[in-house]
Amino acid sequence: MSDSQGMNKNGSNVDQPGADEEDIVNPWEVSTHSAKGVDYDKLITRFGSTKIDDALIQRIEKATGKPVHHLLRRGIFFSQRDMEMILDVYEKKQPFYLYTGRGPSSEAMHMGHLIPFIFTKWLQDTFDVPLVIQLTDDEKFLWKDLTLDETNHLAFENAKDIIACGFDVEKTFIFSDLDFLTNSPAFYRTICRIQKLVTYNQVKGIFGFSDSDSIGKISFPAIQAAPSFSCMFPEIFSGRTDIPCLIPCAIDQDPYFRMTRDVAPRMGCLKPALLHSTFFPALQGAQTKMSASDPNSSIFVTDTDKQIKEKINKYAFSGGGATVEEHKATGGNCEIDVSYQYLTFFMEDDKRLEEIRKTYASGELMTGSLKMELIEILQKLVGEHRKRRAEVTDDMVRQFMKPRKLKYDYPPVESKKSTRLGDETIKRLVEYKKMAGSKRMFEGRIIIKELVDMTQHYKFQWIVHIGF
Repeated sequence: MSDSQGMNKNGSNVDQPGADEEDIVNPWEVSTHSAKGVDYDKLITRFGSTKIDDALIQRIEKATGKPVHHLLRRGIFFSQRDMEMILDVYEKKQPFYLYTGRGPSSEAMHMGHLIPFIFTKWLQDTFDVPLVIQLTDDEKFLWKDLTLDETNHLAFENAKDIIACGFDVEKTFIFSDLDFLTNSPAFYRTICRIQKLVTYNQVKGIFGFSDSDSIGKISFPAIQAAPSFSCMFPEIFSGRTDIPCLIPCAIDQDPYFRMTRDVAPRMGCLKPALLHSTFFPALQGAQTKMSASDPNSSIFVTDTDKQIKEKINKYAFSGGGATVEEHKATGGNCEIDVSYQYLTFFMEDDKRLEEIRKTYASGELMTGSLKMELIEILQKLVGEHRKRRAEVTDDMVRQFMKPRKLKYDYPPVESKKSTRLGDETIKRLVEYKKMAGSKRMFEGRIIIKELVDMTQHYKFQWIVHIGF
C-alpha cells in the first residue's frame, strides 16, 4: 500500500465513503471510515465511561508523588471507570491489585500489544501493587482455527514477551486459562457464580452472539470477568474477597467489564475499575488497529532493524503532501500520519515531540525525515526488548506461572462471623440503594442507622462498591 492511498489530488487525506457511519468497536473488530481513526469522544458517550481529565491526572500525581506516564498525559489512556475509587483506597493506604491480559494468537506480540503492558508496569511500579495477567488461550481456541495445544504453546511464548517488559516475579502472577482452570477450584467457582447471574439474552445483547455461535463462545465472557474479583486468588490475597481491582486495557475490551460490573453487586463483590486506552493504528492508517494476522500492518517485537525500517518506509501511511513542493507549501497532517501517531506512543520527550509536530505541520520537516525519527526509536525499543526476551528461560516462565503468594501482606478476614456481617452489610446496602429516590427514604435512614453498628471495614468497602 502506497503513502498516497486515501489522499485527494492535493495530497491531503480524506475520509472514506461512509465516514458519518458509527465506528465499529468490539472485542473482535475495530474499524472506522475516518482517516483520523475512531471518534473516542463519541465512544465514551456510547459506552458510558468517563473521560480522564486534568483534575484526575493531578490527583494521581499528588497521591503518588510522581509525574504520570506519558501515555496518560497525552490522552492515549483517555477513559476510565471508578479510578477515583481506586485513588480513595490508595490514599487510605488500603490494598488494590492490577489485572490485565493477552489473547495469544501469534508466536510474537506486536507493538500494539506492548502498550497496555508498558503502562501496567508503570502502574505497578508507581502504586506498588500486585498484578495478575490472564492469557486467554481458551478464547483463541474457540475463535481461531487453532488446536488447544497450539494456543497453549502460544500462551507460553507470549508470556516470554510479557516478562521481557520487566515485570517483577515476586509481584506478578501470569496464568494460562487452560492450565490454571484445571488446578484452581476458586477460578471455576468464580466463573460459575458469574455464569449463573448472566442470561443468554444479556450476553447476546452485549457481544452480538448469534444462534450459530458455539456455547464455548457464549460462556467465555465469564472466564475473562473472573480475575476481576480477588476471591479467585486465595493464594495471593490470603482468602480476602474485598480487594479492589484496577484493569488497564484497550477500550474494545470494555464490554466484558461492563458485564462484570453489572454482576459484581449481586455476587457481593467490588466492581472493578478500568483505565481505557486508544488503539494502536495499523501501518496503513488509523481506520483499523494493528493486527497480528497481517504482518505487513504490524511491527513485531521479533522484527529485525532491517524489517522495521522496510515496514515503516514502505507501509506507514503518510499525512504529507504528494510532492516535496506541495508538502513545503501546505505542511503535513499529524492527525492522520501514522509515523507521527506512533511517536506519540513511544517518544517520551515532550519537547522533541512538539518540535516534530510543529515542523512537520509547517512543511519544514519532510515525511522521510519523520519516518527516520520513528525508525530509530522503534529499532532501539524493539532491540532492547528482543535482548531481554532472549534472556527469559522456560524455567523463568514457569516461575511466573506458579500459583503462589506474592510479595504483599493481606491480613486474612478475622472470622466467619465477620464474613457473615459483611454479607449482611451488602444485603442492606443494596436494599437501601433500591429505596433511594423513592418515598421509602425513612426506611432507608433506618438501614443506615443500623449500618453504624456494623464493622467499619465492611461498611467502607461496600459503600464504595455500591456507589454511595
